Amino acid sequence: MSTAAGIGDLLRESAPQVLGVLTRRYGVFDACEDAVQEALLAAAVQWPEEGVPSSPRAWLITVASRRLVDLTRSEEARRRREELVAAMDPLEIPGPDDRPSDDDDTLTLLFLCCHPELSASSQIALTLRAVGGLTTAEIARAFLVPEATMAQRISRAKQRIKKSGVSFRMPPSDKRAARLRVVLHVLYLIFNEGYAATSGDQLHRTDLTGEAIRLTRLAHALLPGEDELTGLLALMLLTDARRPARTDSRGFLVPLAEQDRTRWDQAEITEGTDLVASSLAHGELGEYQLQAAIAAVHAEASGMADTDWPQILVLYRILDRIAANPMITLNRAVALAMVEGPRAGLDLLDTVATDSRMAGHHRLEAARGHLLEMTGDIAAARECFRSAARRTPSIPERRYLEAQDARLAPAENV
Repeated sequence: MSTAAGIGDLLRESAPQVLGVLTRRYGVFDACEDAVQEALLAAAVQWPEEGVPSSPRAWLITVASRRLVDLTRSEEARRRREELVAAMDPLEIPGPDDRPSDDDDTLTLLFLCCHPELSASSQIALTLRAVGGLTTAEIARAFLVPEATMAQRISRAKQRIKKSGVSFRMPPSDKRAARLRVVLHVLYLIFNEGYAATSGDQLHRTDLTGEAIRLTRLAHALLPGEDELTGLLALMLLTDARRPARTDSRGFLVPLAEQDRTRWDQAEITEGTDLVASSLAHGELGEYQLQAAIAAVHAEASGMADTDWPQILVLYRILDRIAANPMITLNRAVALAMVEGPRAGLDLLDTVATDSRMAGHHRLEAARGHLLEMTGDIAAARECFRSAARRTPSIPERRYLEAQDARLAPAENV
């Protein structure tokens, strides 16, 4: 392997494995994470010139261990330093008998980064840094904040974990389900930010969607019996399959109703629908499974006209019952409008408008605008599109909403 891209992929894959080994052995997450980052930087500089070592992971562990010793010498008391140095051989390459598998370490690291004591933004940042292998600068660019701000966020998260005293091990069985829900939510948020960036001039952040899918695949491979995890992976694949058709040649947003579905990624659709079928075959339904099932119904249709909207409406009603939130109700209102007419959908939207979480949200106004257009109330629809355009921080969405307003101008003046 000699290309920079190939080395980059290898380093990103190795990073969580190496960090897992060091954290399990020495227990100081923040120091271990710093040491691993320095080892990755050293590899990125040396390997293209000197070649990739025969055991890249062992090389990274050795270099990171040495760096950890240096950090320990400068930051801890003599007793702790001597104990740590005595307990380790920096040149030691761990054998298969003295450690869990790389997969075990990586999964444990993912659960650690999603510790419930951390805020959602900290969980996301730490997961992308420690498990995803992204640099602080890359994460900062993804979320449109200064690198210094993101560095502080990551540093605070590491300190929070350190102060919590949590050990590097999988949560006990009685807490695992709750912790897994946090992990799924973090992966879901990472994907959503990549698929529909909440701000900035890019509609997609393929680095984030790709990383979310990669991490979810990893978690699914390690926990294949978790149906909600299967459902989340299916949802990501079925949603990502539409990405090639979501923008036109100018980079402008194309809504679902107008997309050229021949451009959808059929391989992702096939894999996603197979995963949906697998996850729905057992037990109780979860929110990600239901969302994936809705995405699968859309994927099966050649266009809006032959979409099974009654089935989608039923799925949204179940979803709204088990995981109620105003955005789900908003989507249910759109499905209801397609089945029972726009007035029924508008009535349901009125119930969403009273939820404080939706105050000022552009998607409520955008949905209202579309349904008002369906009723023929063009003036009111235009006002909603203008209002939504003012509220969204996403430049592609603002352009789309302004275009909807402009499109309706001649009809209003007829």
